[in-house]
Amino acid sequence: MIYPRPTPRLDTTDLARAAVFAGVIAVLGLPGSFSVFGGVPITAQTLGVMLAGAILGPLVGAVSVATLLALVALGLPLLAGGRGGAAVFVGPTSGYLIGWLVGVVIIGLIVHAGRRRPVWWRTFLGVFLGGVVAVYACGIPLQSVIMRIGVDQAALANLAFVPGDLAKAIIATVVVGALVRGYPRAFRRVWAPRVTAPREAAPVR
Repeated sequence: MIYPRPTPRLDTTDLARAAVFAGVIAVLGLPGSFSVFGGVPITAQTLGVMLAGAILGPLVGAVSVATLLALVALGLPLLAGGRGGAAVFVGPTSGYLIGWLVGVVIIGLIVHAGRRRPVWWRTFLGVFLGGVVAVYACGIPLQSVIMRIGVDQAALANLAFVPGDLAKAIIATVVVGALVRGYPRAFRRVWAPRVTAPREAAPVR
């Protein structure tokens, strides 16, 4: 008989970790930002989203980002530049905020695929696809609609973000690798054991 897998449940420790990372993402916005085309700000907060997905996993990471966005919607100025309120969800940045939520899930699924210990290449792949590609994929079309410009124009303008986002992905990869080696308890996960090929016995002479 095949039994269904138990539904993942969040305990108080998971919720506390989600709250901590929501705070981390907010703190990364304190240095402020500078705006480029269309008033879309370049900030360090995406780095926090990358770390949330890579360290907390898809479920708890999503709770963390959703908590931050809910607080922003209630009016708390937790986004870079002290922005907050429902207005940010109908402005040019709205798609990028949605991309945070989509991206953190993608990051967590890739980095922790198969419950395996994070390795550098899978971590970088996850934070790049989730923290860069997914965010752009959600942000650019909505920016195009809200600003009434072509998608190609919005995509071209977003090229200014690429170097900074690649730098964030590299930083996140380095941080996650350091935690795996030096403080694996940060992940609060049970990784599947590595499967190694058995050694052949030496021939008897």
